[in-house]
Amino acid sequence: MATRLVEVQQLKKWFPVKGGVFAKTVASVKAVDEVSFFIDQGETLSLVGESGSGKTTAGRTMLKLLRPTSGKIVYKGKDITNLTPNQMRPLRRNMQIMFQDPYGSLNPRMPVGDIIQEPLDVHGIGTRKERKQAVATMMETVGLRAEYEKRYPHEFSGGQRQRIGVARALIINPELLVLDEPISALDVSIQSQIINLLQELQQRLSLTYLFIAHDLAVVRHMSDRVAVMYLGKIVETADNDELFDHPLHPYTQALLSAVPVPDPDVKRERIILQGDVPSPVNPPSGCHFRTRCPYAMPICKDQEPLVIEVAPGHTVACHLLTQK
Repeated sequence: MATRLVEVQQLKKWFPVKGGVFAKTVASVKAVDEVSFFIDQGETLSLVGESGSGKTTAGRTMLKLLRPTSGKIVYKGKDITNLTPNQMRPLRRNMQIMFQDPYGSLNPRMPVGDIIQEPLDVHGIGTRKERKQAVATMMETVGLRAEYEKRYPHEFSGGQRQRIGVARALIINPELLVLDEPISALDVSIQSQIINLLQELQQRLSLTYLFIAHDLAVVRHMSDRVAVMYLGKIVETADNDELFDHPLHPYTQALLSAVPVPDPDVKRERIILQGDVPSPVNPPSGCHFRTRCPYAMPICKDQEPLVIEVAPGHTVACHLLTQK
């Protein structure tokens, strides 16, 4: 039986909107609104959805890089929701993040050897000689030559900079890695190299991934399970093959209809969603997706759909299924 590594329950992250002369809170951006999911040891859970759906905020709040508004975060059976920064510090070694922009996340004034070594310095791991050796080993592991350690980030290509990000995240041997759209800023030819590297390292180092992305072709290649987010809420969760072969939520169906099919003889009907994603400051009542849903019913406006399990491990929040 799989070991539960991390679980979030009814997680909320609302950002206050200030206004008026006295800068009072006049509204809230409901970036993450009662989201629940879990990740088992050694698996990859992908979080997908349009830009602005709350994927990145959910990942950062799970790591407590952002303070949750409410909800519960459980890591290895321990509730870490209300831990102080000092109490979280020992756990930081086990939970790392890789950022979307490989250049913006690297200090341009530091040589890459120092960038990769910095987590070892922060956590006081090893002697100076051991740290230098660990950096050289990790650079070789991610496909960078050890003699590059004196170079600066601007001297590397986008793919090499992302490898530096991978090395920095893995240098302290974490268990959980949040991959925040790690290939979206890279050329297509480089994307496959980074994806293959991440999969190889996962097998070798027994890593657990939360993979945040909007490229569903890559998600299918990477994932064990997939959770689909829309406007701060998870609308469908299922095993990888189950979700791609039997999508049930209208939003999931629309997303998958946009994925290119490599077979020219296969024709897929494209589902075009009308309008833009509503503002998370003032989301629609009831089902958040109802303003763009081709199957919207009166109940969708009045009641928020419950999350129901339609098959083992396959959950959906949609009135279409409960009405049936």
